[in-house]
Amino acid sequence: MPSWELELAAKENGYSAVCGCDEAGAGPLAGRVYAAAVILPEGLELPGLDDSKKLSEKCRELLYDQIAAQAVAWAIAWVEPEEIDEINILNSRIKAMQMAVDSLSPQAEFALVDGNRDHGDRYAVKTPHKLIVKGDGLSVSIAAASVMAKVSRDRYMVEMAGLYPNYEFERHKGYGTKRHYELLQEFGPCPIHRRSFLKKL
Repeated sequence: MPSWELELAAKENGYSAVCGCDEAGAGPLAGRVYAAAVILPEGLELPGLDDSKKLSEKCRELLYDQIAAQAVAWAIAWVEPEEIDEINILNSRIKAMQMAVDSLSPQAEFALVDGNRDHGDRYAVKTPHKLIVKGDGLSVSIAAASVMAKVSRDRYMVEMAGLYPNYEFERHKGYGTKRHYELLQEFGPCPIHRRSFLKKL
């Protein structure tokens, strides 16, 4: 379960404003990649908080509202599918995460970043930071960011389902499920599909 250990360690090193940062939607065949950055009040307890992938949709939605109401600061950023095709998904993830951190008010002095990559060939995390592999299961701030990013992206994909009803985005959120591939074979890609992800077609 996520704890405050990593945030407290950063504060012991002299950083007072520590954010968690995570992204959602690196793998799907369609839609934006999202990132979130969150600064929580020290010691805040959010019952049920965990890696967003382990939580039910109902639980994520509930936590989203609690985090939005109680965070010191939170921000969401994204990169559009056309740009993902242009700069690749790694650069897009890094760009979105740095944009989210930059959008925080008050600003973060230090970021705990989920994953093992902090730069591509075109973008890098510039804020002082520490990479945490599987951080969304270790840090409360990263777990909070994972929830904010996942819920924001899921809501966007439901909106896209209204624009492009042939693809059932509300069901699979753009991921490469068997059904999604069947619909792609039938209808071809739509404007929000990542062309660079569709090599199998």
